Amino acid sequence: MTKHHENYKELIWILAKTDFKLRYHGSVLGYLWALLKPLLTFAILNFVFSSMFNPRGTGISTYSLQLLVGLIMFYFFAEGTTAGMASLLSKAQLVTKIYVPRWTIILASTLNATLIFLMNLAVIVFFFAIKGFMPSISAILMFFVFSIFIYILILSFALITAPLYVKFRDLAMIWEVIIMIIMYASPIIYPLVTLPAKYHQVLLLNPLSFIIHFTKESMFDNHFASFGQYALFFAIVLGSFVLSIFSYRKFIPRVAEDI
Repeated sequence: MTKHHENYKELIWILAKTDFKLRYHGSVLGYLWALLKPLLTFAILNFVFSSMFNPRGTGISTYSLQLLVGLIMFYFFAEGTTAGMASLLSKAQLVTKIYVPRWTIILASTLNATLIFLMNLAVIVFFFAIKGFMPSISAILMFFVFSIFIYILILSFALITAPLYVKFRDLAMIWEVIIMIIMYASPIIYPLVTLPAKYHQVLLLNPLSFIIHFTKESMFDNHFASFGQYALFFAIVLGSFVLSIFSYRKFIPRVAEDI
């Protein structure tokens, strides 16, 4: 590995750690907020929907665990895309006054979201231990593979939107609405089976819906997608990443001027 690559790795790590520390600096609970946000959402949604999707008398339920896993994966995506989109603008002085590769700033912001996700994994392990539920090894491996693909989606989105956001600030408001739509259009709160079958394939074209649905299917029912479904999913995700690289190269040269 070249010296430049080593320097970039160190720069990315420093930026990611700094962002993480600054985010919770001055708050009373500090880093606990990284855990409390998804936990509070989980507590509310579990209270409201557990009786609907897990009526009493059906035996030991895994609905609460499924909801928790889905929410933490969704929050990883939501936090990562939001931070990635705002990364260049939030580091405006770094972009305009010091030359660093712009992609390192974007990458650092998405890694910050990854640190929060890794902290939340401890919450998943804790609740699974309380419930005494142990997924299969293959399901656990699939969870981590899908987590990597969520990160690829985050990075793809950030590479496309970060250069655009410095000029079009309305993107933040638009994305807030879209991310809410994505949450309710993904099988997080509800199992996919509760929807008419004719909508299943359409919803699963959304990579996040695919990830959350088949993470829950593999962890709780040991059921995995077919080869054809995986192939289509991989094609969509990798196609999005390739597109993001072309988009980044097209719009990044004018970022300093737009800021």
